Amino acid sequence: MVRRKCYVCGKEPLTKNEIGLTKKLIDQKASHFYCINCLADYLEVSSDELIAKIEEFKDEGCTLFQ
Repeated sequence: MVRRKCYVCGKEPLTKNEIGLTKKLIDQKASHFYCINCLADYLEVSSDELIAKIEEFKDEGCTLFQ
């Protein structure tokens, strides 16, 4: 498995939730991924809001977060 790192800060390894969130909110075919904090900065929202969205997507059964 390829270890993915954050496109902005270089954090690695990224969690499956961070990879899934990048795909869900940015691009399903993304090749660059963001950690929660950098994605929050990019989208101008809080990290807590993104964590809540992950839980929402999980509850909806989104396969990116299984």
